[in-house]
Amino acid sequence: MAFTATRAAWWTPAVLVAAAALTPGDAAALEPMGGGADPGAAGSERGLVVLAKKALPLPLNGQQVVDNAAMIVENGKVVRVVPRSEVDLKELAKTHEILDRSDDWLSPGLIDLHSHVAGASFFTNDLNDMVYLTNPGIRAWTSVVPENSDFLTGSAAGVTSVLYIPGSGTNIGGQGVLLKTGFGTYERMEIRNPGSLKLAQAGNPESYLSGVGRSFMNWNTRNTLQRGIAYAKGWLEYEKNGGDKPRVDPMWGAFRGLFDKKVQISAHTQIYQVVLMTVKMVKEELGLDVYIDHGSFDGWRAAPEAEKAGVPAILGPRAISNSINVEYRPGLFIVNDNDGAIFGMAAKYQEQGHTMIGFNTDAPVIPQEALPLQASMGVRYGLNNDHLEHLRGLTIVPATAAGIADRVGSLEPGKDADFILSSGDPTDPRSMIHFTFQEGEKVYDARDERRY
Repeated sequence: MAFTATRAAWWTPAVLVAAAALTPGDAAALEPMGGGADPGAAGSERGLVVLAKKALPLPLNGQQVVDNAAMIVENGKVVRVVPRSEVDLKELAKTHEILDRSDDWLSPGLIDLHSHVAGASFFTNDLNDMVYLTNPGIRAWTSVVPENSDFLTGSAAGVTSVLYIPGSGTNIGGQGVLLKTGFGTYERMEIRNPGSLKLAQAGNPESYLSGVGRSFMNWNTRNTLQRGIAYAKGWLEYEKNGGDKPRVDPMWGAFRGLFDKKVQISAHTQIYQVVLMTVKMVKEELGLDVYIDHGSFDGWRAAPEAEKAGVPAILGPRAISNSINVEYRPGLFIVNDNDGAIFGMAAKYQEQGHTMIGFNTDAPVIPQEALPLQASMGVRYGLNNDHLEHLRGLTIVPATAAGIADRVGSLEPGKDADFILSSGDPTDPRSMIHFTFQEGEKVYDARDERRY
């Protein structure tokens, strides 16, 4: 594999770990399949049966693991995942291709709800168009570049879906778009547009123009959201009862989806004060669906309120923090050092009773292909993983948070056949991703090209 110096600077450590983990057994597993068939090839009209050592369907509720599994795929959708003993392979072979990966693990494709790398360049397409302090009309989809290098590498690490969002230079940066990583056209990539309305609190937006205080940011954000809700209500009233047709205004278009809960707010929010404001203002006061994005530093202190309000926490790119807390009082910074201990962010949320915990990369801050490592870090630093919380945090939890769990996030009947086949747990750096499929179509085959 060859990498540019710039690229290597981002992710060489992860590459070295993966390379060190490649064993002769992995190499043998990449030998071509016999019979000349290419299961999952684009344009194939036959169904697909995938045989695996262990399948992880990962529904929100229900059976999480199936050993010696067979998954049947038809028309790009999952039909069922069952023990191999429950299917007649000889009969299925008449109408389906058989992909025998009896030494592999089968799991859903991974989902990242914070990515900035769907465009040609992070530095030109991060969409920090800071015209106003709130810019709900800006749309990220206009800068999407299919088959860009970051997405291709991400799909090789099992990342099949992302939320591509504007930057955090202003309190409302604009509308994100939910995309699939492996397809060659925008039309096939799009899962939902808008995918979210990007909200950013404290931190970066405070430097807007000559500086903005949090009190004004909260007031202005609330005012913007209230105006958008009023726009959505106006259209709802017109469609229900007639009367004067409201004026179409692209600035407020996303609020029709937000108001009827088909779209969510993804909130770049971190310290306790603003995480709590996300829960109280956006979810409880205004009634809009929202999920925490980042949630770092001492944001975990608001986890009980977030759990109570039904606000998921999609954490990252920081996986760890410490017990040093900084308080600001007029004219004075106070540093409280409770022994400087390092702890995992996901573990802290979990300790506070939060149950819907996921992970993100903020790519390219953490490279897109390192999303599995974010979950690994969560476990390494204390996340209780008795019920596959690490993989659920990369699949069904973000799918549920983003309102797309009817299509992706688990291997359940009727959902898109977005899945990966790996030598072991796909979040373990020692494992190797052998195949990535989207809608039953193979989009990555490590036999042809090791991208990661």
